[in-house]
Amino acid sequence: MTTTTVLDRFRLDGKVALVTGASSGLGVAFAKALAEAGADLVLAARRVERLESTRRLVEGAGRRALAVPADVSRPDDAQTVVDAAVAEFGHVDVLVNNAGKGTAVPATRETPEQFREVIDINLNGCYWMAQACGRVMQPGSAIVNVASVAALTSGGLPQAAYSSSKAGLIALTRDLAVQWTGRKGIRVTALAPGFFPSEMTDQFPDGYLDSQLPRLPAGRPGDPDELAAAVVFLASPAAGYVTGATLVVDGGLTAF
Repeated sequence: MTTTTVLDRFRLDGKVALVTGASSGLGVAFAKALAEAGADLVLAARRVERLESTRRLVEGAGRRALAVPADVSRPDDAQTVVDAAVAEFGHVDVLVNNAGKGTAVPATRETPEQFREVIDINLNGCYWMAQACGRVMQPGSAIVNVASVAALTSGGLPQAAYSSSKAGLIALTRDLAVQWTGRKGIRVTALAPGFFPSEMTDQFPDGYLDSQLPRLPAGRPGDPDELAAAVVFLASPAAGYVTGATLVVDGGLTAF
């Protein structure tokens, strides 16, 4: 008789996880954590040369990895990634919609092109990836959309496009969960990170992050491994009764 422990529920052995924006920052942390939990990885990003280092990291954890260049704002690219995943592994069980772009442009000076680019990547791109995965995913699969606390509170920066895209992503998460959880057995959740080191936070104005620390009960930015653990939870059977929800991981930023 096989005994299942609570930690076994966090395992992803035999699963295939697709991570977008996997060439740097949080995407790398997510890929590494999912591999450590037992999943094989499909890695998608525009900067294919940087995907190779993520692929080596996954393989160093003893898992297989496939790197696919893609711009998620293009529906055809999203479909290409999923087709490549199915051709290589036969199935896709987890999608982590991580690819994103941040901007801080005053609203009266933001051009239509700037606004549309952020929406195209952060919101539309997640939808195209979810669509393509939703067509092939089997019951028991999971989609994790990486939103932001910018959808829930203001950080004091002029981020109309970014905040709008992430708020839309939370609404998209609810809608897809209602459509797919019962009918297709696909759970859809969102993650709302606070301040975690990434290429995006590297672009913050000098002194901005330090100015925000008094707002954080935790008193510090998050560690990417802490966020990656939340991704593994949402992707795994441990979260089997969690769908349509947004998990906030922000050190208490939105508690006020």
